[in-house]
Amino acid sequence: MSHKTNKSGYAAIAIAAVLLPLAAIAETAFQHTITGEKLDLSKAPDEGRDTAAVKHFLETGINQYNGDEKALPKGEQIYLAACSGCHGQKAEGKMGPGLNDSYWTYPKNKTDKGLFETIYGGAQGMMGPQVLPLDDTLLLMAWIRHLYQGPPEEAEWLTPEQRGAAPTDGAG
Repeated sequence: MSHKTNKSGYAAIAIAAVLLPLAAIAETAFQHTITGEKLDLSKAPDEGRDTAAVKHFLETGINQYNGDEKALPKGEQIYLAACSGCHGQKAEGKMGPGLNDSYWTYPKNKTDKGLFETIYGGAQGMMGPQVLPLDDTLLLMAWIRHLYQGPPEEAEWLTPEQRGAAPTDGAG
């Protein structure tokens, strides 16, 4: 191997060392629940895009507001205004399915990423896209998770520590 080739090899390694970490923090790809098409997050309002929770969620697909008691009042307000008419006051279900038990119409909704995709992009029937500020969507999701009354071991969004704690009573 010539000296010039070694320099090229080192350059390639140096470039890879810079690019690989950037790829690791790239935004998670979000897909429409029904069509599988990529969701266009640029349609969300500019407000609420730059919070730490949104940045973390876009990188990891994990909602930091889950279990955050301070987030619940705002999440409840959003839920009551945008969701309760179809899903019920306590997510028990009405025209739309219940959201407080361990049965999910779309099994991907067991994850924060999946629930976000369904809320943001819409689903079958009358569930159209809910293009809220991204931070509001995460607050809404935390409220829905708070209402959960199913077995903790089936709540994929819970951390192992949260699964080991007493089950959510959904009392709000």
